[in-house]
Amino acid sequence: MKTSAELRTAFLNFFKENGHQEVASSSLVPHDDPTLLFTNAGMVQFKDTFLGREKRDYVRATTSQRCVRAGGKHNDLENVGYTARHHTFFEMLGNFSFGDYFKREAIQYAWDFLTKELGLPEEKLWVTVFEEDQEAEDIWLKEMKIDPDRFSRCGAKDNFWSMGDTGPCGPCSEIFYDHGPEIWGGPPGSPEEDGDRYIEIWNLVFMQFNRDQSGEMTPLPRPSVDTGMGLERLAAVLQHVHSNYEIDLFQNLIKAASEITGCANLEEKSLRVIADHIRSCAFLIVDGVLPSNEGRGYVLRRIIRRAIRHGYMLGKKDPFFHKLVAPLSQEMGSAYPELPAMADQVTRVLRLEEERFAETLEQGMKILDYTIGTLEGKQIPGDTVFKLYDTYGFPTDLTADIARERELTLDMEGYERAMEAQRELARAASQFGNVQQVEINLDGATEFTGYDKLESKATVIALFQEGKSVETLGDGEEGLVILDRTPFYAESGGQVGDVGELASGETRFIVMDTQKQGGDVFIHRGKYKGDSLRIGSEVIAQVDEHKREATALNHSATHLMHAALQRVLGDHVQQKGSLVNPERLRFDFSHFEPVSREQLKEIERMVNEQIRENHMVQTRIMSLEDAKASGAMALFGEKYGDNVRVLRMGDFSTELCGGTHVKAVGDIGLFKITSETGIASGVRRIEAVTGAAALQWVEEDENRLQRVADLVKSGRDDVAEKVAQLVDRSRRLEKELEQLKGKLASAAGSDLASNAVEVAGIKVLAAKLDGVDPKSLRDTMDQLKNKLGSAVILLAAVSGDKVSLVAGVTKDQIPALKAGDLVKFVAEQVGGKGGGRPDMAQAGGNDPSALPAALASVEGWVKESLGA
Repeated sequence: MKTSAELRTAFLNFFKENGHQEVASSSLVPHDDPTLLFTNAGMVQFKDTFLGREKRDYVRATTSQRCVRAGGKHNDLENVGYTARHHTFFEMLGNFSFGDYFKREAIQYAWDFLTKELGLPEEKLWVTVFEEDQEAEDIWLKEMKIDPDRFSRCGAKDNFWSMGDTGPCGPCSEIFYDHGPEIWGGPPGSPEEDGDRYIEIWNLVFMQFNRDQSGEMTPLPRPSVDTGMGLERLAAVLQHVHSNYEIDLFQNLIKAASEITGCANLEEKSLRVIADHIRSCAFLIVDGVLPSNEGRGYVLRRIIRRAIRHGYMLGKKDPFFHKLVAPLSQEMGSAYPELPAMADQVTRVLRLEEERFAETLEQGMKILDYTIGTLEGKQIPGDTVFKLYDTYGFPTDLTADIARERELTLDMEGYERAMEAQRELARAASQFGNVQQVEINLDGATEFTGYDKLESKATVIALFQEGKSVETLGDGEEGLVILDRTPFYAESGGQVGDVGELASGETRFIVMDTQKQGGDVFIHRGKYKGDSLRIGSEVIAQVDEHKREATALNHSATHLMHAALQRVLGDHVQQKGSLVNPERLRFDFSHFEPVSREQLKEIERMVNEQIRENHMVQTRIMSLEDAKASGAMALFGEKYGDNVRVLRMGDFSTELCGGTHVKAVGDIGLFKITSETGIASGVRRIEAVTGAAALQWVEEDENRLQRVADLVKSGRDDVAEKVAQLVDRSRRLEKELEQLKGKLASAAGSDLASNAVEVAGIKVLAAKLDGVDPKSLRDTMDQLKNKLGSAVILLAAVSGDKVSLVAGVTKDQIPALKAGDLVKFVAEQVGGKGGGRPDMAQAGGNDPSALPAALASVEGWVKESLGA
């Protein structure tokens, strides 16, 4: 028996011995690919290579890729815990050929690995091919000589692979494992194929085409191979178990979940759900995703809350899920060292999310249980589903999960009506749809000359307008220009693209932005002024020097600030996003509380100290492995090539970065933090300025201080003390005013008590008070309750066009009469709404003219409520 870890190693070693480059798993967040929510297959990181947009130093690769399918088109979340092989997170073993070998070699490698390396019996394997792929069929039957009785042809639904609606695609050949006749099911292509006897373990995709948004397929530059084999499925075969949840990796996590939750039954499906979900949640957080109410963060929150709910079902009502990070790190940390490196961060994120959800989970479950207990049919009302989502944070699929367990359905039409504007939150993943992208297939890459110079002679090699290739651009026309070389930096790593112009004689192409496609083709977006710009035209490419230099100051300061943040706040600080432009820098980072004023001062001090030391900025090109070994900081989620650019500023900061920077740190001049705020759960944002902009900010700050000093008639040195005196005086006056209002309310209460009428032995009072605020209304209400004894009271006040209402019912009259019902009855008459406790409730309205009639109706409401 091979353990999961041994199988992973055996696969990678087999293909390394056959000339493949081992490539590390990419991030679960696809880099520069808005068509995907998450990395869902091994080929995602090679997409541009298959399309011919990106060149690599190798033509064969092998990986063990971390994948998530829990949102968008590829969504397995609802099936997790109910089937033997569905997961939110799984590992995809793959081997890839980029125009090197094709069908024959791919088939040979697969068969050799399964039958020779792993020793699987040939009679237990079944092979399928695409029904139109005669070449693959001949290789299997005539060359590999597999048993024709264990072979079938299938249609495009099963044997034509595509990553999504667009992108690389082609016919495939699949290999299935036969678990034996004691398990129901038939071979692929048969009426019983949905059974569990024959399980797909390997998919060999013969990448031949690229499908565009119109559905048209064009041949790829070179036919290639993409294969994928689920580590968990193959481990189940080798360990002689039928369910993925029975393999060693899952059994260890299930046992850990059992100990943490106190559930001794290892067959309990909730333990399976928890064991699956800790993998996806932990690795998503490692790759920079944090719980939120939109996009990827919303999917992560759904998975976490589903796990918490299953723990709740097992009787675990205190935070527990985060405790599984340590067992998971022990299980998978050797293969993915980024997990143990960030284990503390992952644990903190999960615990915080658990604590937040625990506050509402129990109450939400009570509401759901009550609703289910009172159902007359088999459908949970849509307004209940919405309330659970809107008030208690229950994602709809979590409610659906519970409903399915109890053989119920959801009224989704009613839910959609109630959702209204908020429905986008539940469908946030839809923003990851197809995007317009110019298909540029060019030999070679744009040579970037902008590290050393801001002006270069260049030749126009392609022009595009409205997404289509053109030969010329005329006067006043907007378009895209691609040059053979350029000093213009293309937007990347948070740094905005350069602006400037492409000059040819008396004509100009004004560059408004520079972008990059496929990692090596630079696209200049702008507008042409002149007779015509043609393919082959010679131009002088000139970057706007002032904006480039200002951007470089901010970019270099960002590196220094990142290093300072880690020194002051801790190693858990990781970059979550950045923006560097000529005006300012913006830096988002992981941290779980506001950065204190003292910490911000220390960060600022550290950066300015480095600026004064004026170290030269050193750059070196080296292999990614050597760069990491040298201590260079790499950002999770960023896409790096085999060779990387390492940027070093003294002994203070060493990072991988392809951006443009100052020559010496002292060029930055001055660094000033302008704001710090939270932007999401566990994510903070700092904005800052440098150079002349920082000096201007300081001057404006001094001017503000002087204006305050002038207003309080003080010198600048004494302004803080003078303002403190004025604030203290203002607080004393406010306190005195509150006391006076209380006395007025008491006096008004004494006068109002005599106006109460008696209904069925209860004192009823409805009155309007002039010149009082809502707090005074509540104080008066308390005094009237004490004076009147058994009473129902409604007090109102008007300020402009706003009506404030407070209703009160003494405890002896509850539940026959409730303050919430009374205040709602009156509020509806004055154009408002409200609610509260049975003994005290508040409301507002916007129709003061209707107030007299509304107050007069209170006595009748009491009579009707009592049946008097």
